[in-house]
Amino acid sequence: MVKRLMIVAAMTAVVLSACNALGQSPTATLAPTSTDTPIPIPTQVIATEPPATEPPAMAETTATISPTADIPRPTNAPDCANSASFVADITIPDNTEVEGGATFVKTWRIANTGTCIWGPDYTLTHYSEERMGAPASVPLAVTFPGQTLDISLSLTAPNSIGKHQGYFAIKNPKGLIMKINADSRLWLIIQVKNPAAATLPPTATQAVAAVQPTNTTAGTGSGGPGFASATCSFSIDQSKLQQIIDGVNAYRSQNGMPPYAVNAQLAKAAQAHANDMACNNITENTGSNGSTVESRVAASGYAAAYSGENVYFANPPGTGQDAVNWWINDQTDPKHRLSLISDTFMDIGVGYAFFNNFGYYVIVFATP
Repeated sequence: MVKRLMIVAAMTAVVLSACNALGQSPTATLAPTSTDTPIPIPTQVIATEPPATEPPAMAETTATISPTADIPRPTNAPDCANSASFVADITIPDNTEVEGGATFVKTWRIANTGTCIWGPDYTLTHYSEERMGAPASVPLAVTFPGQTLDISLSLTAPNSIGKHQGYFAIKNPKGLIMKINADSRLWLIIQVKNPAAATLPPTATQAVAAVQPTNTTAGTGSGGPGFASATCSFSIDQSKLQQIIDGVNAYRSQNGMPPYAVNAQLAKAAQAHANDMACNNITENTGSNGSTVESRVAASGYAAAYSGENVYFANPPGTGQDAVNWWINDQTDPKHRLSLISDTFMDIGVGYAFFNNFGYYVIVFATP
């Protein structure tokens, strides 16, 4: 696996607590192999080799991905069996190099090795790991036993260097996962070699670099010290703030959650800690003056019943989406991801500061 050449870290503080964790690559989770039964996602199940039996003979024809209305589809027998076999990666074989942020089409070829006839009521859906912009589901074309089918997804590569992978499963009309060989998934593994180019033109970037810190000593809140002093020549990039907001709310939408509301007071608290991290070499939730997310939220004027915070830093700074991806995939501390899809928090504020080739990202969560 090719790893990103950047220094990253992120941390979460949720209601009177703070944490600091270093990132690590997500670990693939193998799925159960039973046919057409509800499948809980285990922490680890080792797939066994398929039985040494000959698969049914493959027909010459190949079904297309789009459901075909003019192909008659007989009614399946109640006791028909669903199973499939992987045939080939038609596009994007494992570990294909893809540019960060690029769109691409992944196509798998599978064979219908069961006795049921597939149709549009069979779907390919995201199962685990990275979704990469895949739709919620893709219907299968009419495919008879013995035929092969090409299934394609239009995807977008993450914008962070290294290995990225996603797993997808086929569900029958009852919503149960179909067995594919000795596993229950189709997978995608890519190597992102270059991040996407910055979206700001050079003149705008230079203007952003000239921004000087404003008021970073907003007093103290009821919970303790307020904002720490930050007097270095850090810079602020509004586009990265929007990337975090968009990335977090897109992830919430994927998980059936409403978007967070952006709050100006929480943004002040988040930006104050980002400035402190940049100027005072802070890599955790506790500020250089001993402040916590609770005290910084109080100093901002937001009366919070619950509050929390994720932070991320990297050299080179990457994008706001990179920070969101790290929080989603961090397995050393699940609170990073859970804060993004919490039903306790209602509002967020984000901050970003750049100094000495490091980018420091902060997102604050709260509920009044």
